[in-house]
Amino acid sequence: MHTTALPFLALALGLALASCTSMRSPIVPGAKPKDHGAIGATEGPAWKDGSLYFTDGQHINRMGPDGKTTVFRHNSSNGLLFDKEGRLVACETKMRRVTRTEKDGSITVLADRFEGKRFNSPNDLCTDSKGRIYFTDPRYGSRAGMEIQSRLGLGIFSLPGGFSNPQDTADFYHHCSEKKSKSKTLDALLDIGDSLKSFVPFVEGVYRINRPAKFPHGVCGLVYDVPNVTRIYCDGAERPNGILISPDNHYLYIADNNNSTHGGSRKLLRYTLDKNGDLKPGTQKVLFDWKDGRGPDGMKMDSAGRIYVAAGTNKATEFENTSFKAGCYILSPSGHLLDFIPVAPDECCNCAFGGKDGKTLFITSGSHLWSVPLR
Repeated sequence: MHTTALPFLALALGLALASCTSMRSPIVPGAKPKDHGAIGATEGPAWKDGSLYFTDGQHINRMGPDGKTTVFRHNSSNGLLFDKEGRLVACETKMRRVTRTEKDGSITVLADRFEGKRFNSPNDLCTDSKGRIYFTDPRYGSRAGMEIQSRLGLGIFSLPGGFSNPQDTADFYHHCSEKKSKSKTLDALLDIGDSLKSFVPFVEGVYRINRPAKFPHGVCGLVYDVPNVTRIYCDGAERPNGILISPDNHYLYIADNNNSTHGGSRKLLRYTLDKNGDLKPGTQKVLFDWKDGRGPDGMKMDSAGRIYVAAGTNKATEFENTSFKAGCYILSPSGHLLDFIPVAPDECCNCAFGGKDGKTLFITSGSHLWSVPLR
């Protein structure tokens, strides 16, 4: 065998092993979820320096190495993460903003508006390799107070002329009106535009905070005409909840959970990102569908590309049945169900990796906190 072939064989073997790993269950054989009790852990678990941070609807809490829980911040939030500098970034649902807690305890508002209009209720977040923050902005419950209006059809329509994702009805209508069309299709779309001018839907969207990105010599992004917040148009996503980006920045994953509507989407969606971090049109793929059960909520991805999705319920509602039980659904990169971690009492909300070696999965469910060892 030629020695020059050895590196290629090693690479092929490595890829094969990685593929095998991503298709097997990561749970330690025989391991059962450990219930840490009803400690108010409802959302946003994030691990840092031996402690688990989570939210209870009123505060951000910290569970230390001794297992004792203390209040870290007196403010309601949902999704949490630590950035590369070790600062806590939070989706503050009730305050309708995304913030960062600095090392000295001060609070920096990273984003609270898009084009001058307040967000609905930022829910969950993730970062790409450049440190930019992507977050979801759904609205559960009352629709009162929603401000961000716009794009036509929320993914229902597929329009010609480069308007598969028009920024708003007015832009699309203006574009069509300028065309002296002989096309019946375009005339029909103009009629749709007329009917929709009096009905502009509110957006439940996905956004990217650009400012954390590094610019040459530390120059502020404003010099380069980079807006602080960019809307990411996710075709077909009705109510984005959980969010992930693959380590290579190639894929964006959205937990689409329209769980308060009969027939609403409860799917894990995957989109392809371009080199700028925007979606490539027409790349949506459904990886998993919870159908009429409780849909996907928070989620995480491990180094093998497996996706851990908090979903399901043990208590039926008007809009959700119990066909998918509450727990963590572990999926392969292509969406195959590899394993399931059941939890109680009612529904599963989010998860995070932690522990001394990062091989413990923490799961929030109702007010309970669970953990299970991974291999």
